[in-house]
Amino acid sequence: MSKVSGSYVCVALLLAVAWTQPNATSAQERAPMDLPPAVVLPAALDAVLRGYEVAWTNRDAVALADLFTPDGYVLRPGQGPAQGRPAILRAYRNAGGPLSLKPYQYGVDGGVGFIIGGYSSAPGQPEVGKFVLALRRDESGTWLIAADIDNGN
Repeated sequence: MSKVSGSYVCVALLLAVAWTQPNATSAQERAPMDLPPAVVLPAALDAVLRGYEVAWTNRDAVALADLFTPDGYVLRPGQGPAQGRPAILRAYRNAGGPLSLKPYQYGVDGGVGFIIGGYSSAPGQPEVGKFVLALRRDESGTWLIAADIDNGN
């Protein structure tokens, strides 16, 4: 077990307790989405979220990769896992566009944390997906993304 794997386990447990998503088989069978209200994030966590929005909107794969821990993961639907900044840079090379991230919930426990939310193309637009960011604080106290997990609605 690596030095950081305990942090991943802690974040995974926090997420498992914090969030469950009902299962539906088709759009017709789903009830209208009852979306949680946005929460106000502490400034340091908000900086991560807003940095992600800006980098994605600007199609800046380098800035996106720099938001991650050196061993961070990107887990996107229909794609293999991308681990580490070089792989994240490749995964995000042609990605981006208008993005608005809405945090539903967050948590911090020492040097690990998470943000759960939804995303759309602009504030006030219908949300088209959900995300979970697992976070880890580096030696300087800066929050970085340890894992980015997202899926469409």
